[in-house]
Amino acid sequence: MAGAAHAQLSDTEQRIVAAVKQRTPQALELLEKAVRINSGTLNAEGVREVGRVFRAEFDALGFKTRWAEMPPEMKRGGHLIASHDGGQGKRVMLMGHMDTVFEKDSAVALWERRGDRVRGQGVNDMKGGDVIVIEALRALKAVGALDTARIEVIFTGDEERTGSPREIGRADLIAMAKRSDYALSFEGAARQGGMGYASISRRSSGGWTLHVKGKPGHSAGVFTPGAGYGAIYEGTRILNAFRDQLIEPSLTFNVGVVLGGTDVAYSDDTASGTAFGKTNVIARDFQARGDLRYLTPEQGERVKRRMREIVAASLPGTSATLSFRDGYPPMPPTEAGARLIEAYSKTSADAGLGPIGTLDPSMRGAGDVQFAAPYTTGIDGLGASGNGSHTDDEDLEIASIERGAIRAALFIYRLTRP
Repeated sequence: MAGAAHAQLSDTEQRIVAAVKQRTPQALELLEKAVRINSGTLNAEGVREVGRVFRAEFDALGFKTRWAEMPPEMKRGGHLIASHDGGQGKRVMLMGHMDTVFEKDSAVALWERRGDRVRGQGVNDMKGGDVIVIEALRALKAVGALDTARIEVIFTGDEERTGSPREIGRADLIAMAKRSDYALSFEGAARQGGMGYASISRRSSGGWTLHVKGKPGHSAGVFTPGAGYGAIYEGTRILNAFRDQLIEPSLTFNVGVVLGGTDVAYSDDTASGTAFGKTNVIARDFQARGDLRYLTPEQGERVKRRMREIVAASLPGTSATLSFRDGYPPMPPTEAGARLIEAYSKTSADAGLGPIGTLDPSMRGAGDVQFAAPYTTGIDGLGASGNGSHTDDEDLEIASIERGAIRAALFIYRLTRP
């Protein structure tokens, strides 16, 4: 198997693979150094500290680096940007993020080695992917293949909880995408049945809020023309109609929280609320909040229109309003994306690491590559492999760092050849 794979690689590519493997122990040390720093999205100083660790690596590779600060009112740590302009070949954009879902008060251990796996905060989502980027570039540098390459890197500091306004928070990323031929994102690599998968399409991630008003009154009059149905019945009618009438491929509209009663209150800052009501009083207030994920802008507009129609068909004595919050835009599949993943799969197979399939977009959440997708051809899921992302049991397969770095280095090399 190794001999057959060797035959598919040029002499330079074989040296790239050897350079990656030579650094495998040090790559794990770099990962541990970064993971042992808590960098929850709201821990701005922790994000900056991780940025300093990675910035030193890019500086050593000859990249020009800068730190993109966010306005203080956004309460975010900022982004690391690195660029290398060798003057030849396609322009390739590499993407990662330094923040994790584990904030400073998290009880999850920062780093625990367990045989051939590591458990800890953000090991695969996505500090493992960040290390793969650095090690791939280091291997290219070692064999002289970085000299002519045109590569830009952005490691964002708020991917897990994007700062607002997004027009500011993603301005550098979008500008980079506009001048790039390809965008490679290093979120965790998916594996199913022993085969690797990457993504060329991802669903949007946004939210919706439903507010319902009813006539308060004695419960004995409920359902009568004068009293109506109350806010809770109307709210549940709407939610059930969503479930009954909107189901289609690549669409989800989860309900995350519901409050109903005479008086309700909800705080976005704490994601919690309160409700007051008595069983013999018709409910006056109802609120529900959820998310909405779709694959194409056309699907999104169609579904939003249908949701508004359902909300407008009010039960007697009630009224309701529905509002939407846009987040990550959708990344529809494209022919250019299909060609890119085909090239990545061939690269992996040539290296003896097996082919790469295309992941169903419903199997992955939203990510920063979606902001780049309208302007360039993107692929995601080139990072490390692990389990339990976003949970107390998040872990990483150590060997996936070397695999990912080999694939990435060879792929970047092939994409950037003059």
